[in-house]
Amino acid sequence: MCDRKTALMMLELASDDLTVLEEMSGSSRISDRAFGFHAQQAVEKALKAWLAFAGVDYPKTHDLAELLALLLERGQPIPDAFRRLDYLTDFAVLIRYTISETLVDKIDRPALVLEVSELVEHVRRHVGESA
Repeated sequence: MCDRKTALMMLELASDDLTVLEEMSGSSRISDRAFGFHAQQAVEKALKAWLAFAGVDYPKTHDLAELLALLLERGQPIPDAFRRLDYLTDFAVLIRYTISETLVDKIDRPALVLEVSELVEHVRRHVGESA
């Protein structure tokens, strides 16, 4: 059963992380690890909003590939651009707690902000269309 209330709450939380990304985007003082973490969090929360709206009890996980797979199992069409965001999973734990820069490719911050923003907006439209 659709849980629109949870979907809207998760969307608000995703929007908070997106705002943090936008604010951090131009700062050289913010590491790519921290930037990637907030990008991962925004994507995770947006996907969980989508799942809640689709009536899926999502697991407590940071694994974006797992969340995307659940959406696909429910017949939710996912644009390829959003599927590629699963690489951010490592920023939730592995990279967040590791100092090695070799794990982090240089992030194209403006491009990532745009991709995350498009996902959040896509889910917002999806949830809003069925209000």
